[in-house]
Amino acid sequence: MKHIPLSIPHLSGQEIRYVTEALETNWVAPLGPNVEAFEAAMKTYSGAAATLATSSGTAAIHLALATLGVTAGDDVFCQSLTFIASTNPICYVGARPVLIDSETETWNMSPVALRRAMIQAATRGRLPKAVIVVHLYGVVAKIEEIAAICEEYDVPLIEDAAESLGSTVNGRMTGTFGTFGIYSFNGNKIITTSGGGMLVSNDTSLIERAFYLATQARQPVLHYEHTEVGFNYRMSNVSAGIGRGQLEVIEERVEARRTIFNRYVRAFDTVDASHYQQEIEGSRANRWLTALTLPGGMEQRDLLIQQLQQKNIEARPAWKPMHLQPVYRDVPYITANEEDVSRRLFEEGICLPSASQMSFTDQALVIRFVRQGLVEDVRRNVQL
Repeated sequence: MKHIPLSIPHLSGQEIRYVTEALETNWVAPLGPNVEAFEAAMKTYSGAAATLATSSGTAAIHLALATLGVTAGDDVFCQSLTFIASTNPICYVGARPVLIDSETETWNMSPVALRRAMIQAATRGRLPKAVIVVHLYGVVAKIEEIAAICEEYDVPLIEDAAESLGSTVNGRMTGTFGTFGIYSFNGNKIITTSGGGMLVSNDTSLIERAFYLATQARQPVLHYEHTEVGFNYRMSNVSAGIGRGQLEVIEERVEARRTIFNRYVRAFDTVDASHYQQEIEGSRANRWLTALTLPGGMEQRDLLIQQLQQKNIEARPAWKPMHLQPVYRDVPYITANEEDVSRRLFEEGICLPSASQMSFTDQALVIRFVRQGLVEDVRRNVQL
């Protein structure tokens, strides 16, 4: 059967023009006209005051932490239900992650759990040096509440908007509510540069500092002079050319993914198998991936994924929370109450194919086989 992927690049056709320009002018090394133009276009689209194209979204988070001066011995609060790239950069700078549980509506960081963690930290005299919130699968976190808590305690907020480019709250783009925002252009994201990221901020001086660190912390003198350790984190001119062509169609890609999400919702309306991430009031999610929970838990979820794989359809579990990962088993984890929401969402959550170029026919096949798998599972449970 035809392979139906989870999420793959969807080219606009304009990418070749910018990449060809880079090749014909020999601008194939890092930096160049495409990088500058891509940063300018992202500045316009996001509404951020300043932008910096990077080699990956992970690099952008590392730069944000380094620019804020986070170092060994510091704590950084981070959403637990996320991909590990949100958390690893905390360790790059020698700091300690403190993991925060999610809430059930958006699946993102719980403001209640965050406030609880802040109160505990303030009592100990050990406030975090930063908070990293994630807009999971393109659905906006309760960002205004979270930003208000960070402002109350005077803690910088970093928005991991790797999955949410194009998602907005009252017309304002995710990634622009905090001190820093980051985007990812990995191959599976809503737009891609094949691999790359973007660091954005409304504080131009912070991006200037991040630029300095991202270019090996080279001093502005004739020879190569370095007074501190820097990184090689800039995006290449060729990759930025791909990004320029992709950004031209970002709104089309958002609408396509939202259409796919709405079809799933309608299709499963009569099946007791759907609990989707909710959009907060005034928000528009890009619906990068359609994620839902299955009432049968991990066993039913994994069985359904295996059944779809047999039909050459790619589906995946929700992210395994960081507090359940062996590498982070010893770090603090703060919940809003006794319930471990992140664990439950992982055990019940499934991501369905959501590629923006997926045809109506292909999605109908996915829906058919998901329904079939759910019905078979119900029958199996009745027989047991």
